[in-house]
Amino acid sequence: MKSRIKRIIAGLVALTVAAVIWLPCLHFFFARPAAMFNQLQGLSLKADQLAARHLELWTDPARREAELNKMRVSNAEWDFMGRSYLVWSLANMCYRAPASKTLYLHTMDQIIDETLRLEKQEGMYFFMMPYAKDHPYLVKPAHSLFLDGEIALMLAARRTVEEKPEYQPLLTERVNAMVGRFQKSRKMLLESYPDECWVFDHCVALDAVKMADHLDGSDHSALIKDWVAMAKQRLVDSKSGLLISACRTDGMPIYGPEGSSIWMVAHSLQLLDQDFAREQYQRARKQLGAITLGFGYAHEWRLFRARNKRHHSECRIIPSGA
Repeated sequence: MKSRIKRIIAGLVALTVAAVIWLPCLHFFFARPAAMFNQLQGLSLKADQLAARHLELWTDPARREAELNKMRVSNAEWDFMGRSYLVWSLANMCYRAPASKTLYLHTMDQIIDETLRLEKQEGMYFFMMPYAKDHPYLVKPAHSLFLDGEIALMLAARRTVEEKPEYQPLLTERVNAMVGRFQKSRKMLLESYPDECWVFDHCVALDAVKMADHLDGSDHSALIKDWVAMAKQRLVDSKSGLLISACRTDGMPIYGPEGSSIWMVAHSLQLLDQDFAREQYQRARKQLGAITLGFGYAHEWRLFRARNKRHHSECRIIPSGA
């Protein structure tokens, strides 16, 4: 029996020593050249591979329906945001890979047209989480800045690459509606969900407004400047210096700084206030970023532990050298 115990202990010690040696080296098995993910000109290999898969889904209705249904089972927002991010990505890719521009524009149009059709046919709740129906919107008629902002940015991105006359009135109508609600809101805070105002959605919506100004000669620079000033004053967490993720229409915080949205907020802010965007990114990287065993990632709730019904994953992976 003693001999058996000694063998067990020796085995555990050997496993511990081995783990101490190989765990810190684990990330080397996943290391890839940076050029595989990012390069100054053209498309990186990984971007091209990811794009090819998504483009294939939009040329194969059966596969697309299967993929969208899988996403919608978990979260209808993923269906909607998958469309938004793909359109925005394809807009960038039109500049990096002009030889494929015709295909990219066709896919962007396909996504935008289907999204608009579903919104009109099924209503705005089709792309939202079920709790959107738990309470009525405070501002009538009900609008979700989440939907309006991302749809407007899709339309603006498409028109920025190449003008499409049919999209001009659609963008103008949506932008004017958002601007009108901003002007009527005493706090400059608009609902995405009932009495939930998400900073992420405000930044995306204002990006769309600024792009519409560029496209159509309108000027909402004063509105954008006022909103950024308000955000710096009222929406920044006093302890971390980071923007909170959501608040009530009266400005009362609901959720503090959040790893799954601050990176997009910082990215979107570049069109609105570059210095503020850089400051938010640097703060987020310092306070939410981490590296464990060579793997870089961002904490979701390091600064604010309350659970979030809408964005509920624990972390988002980011490059350790980002």
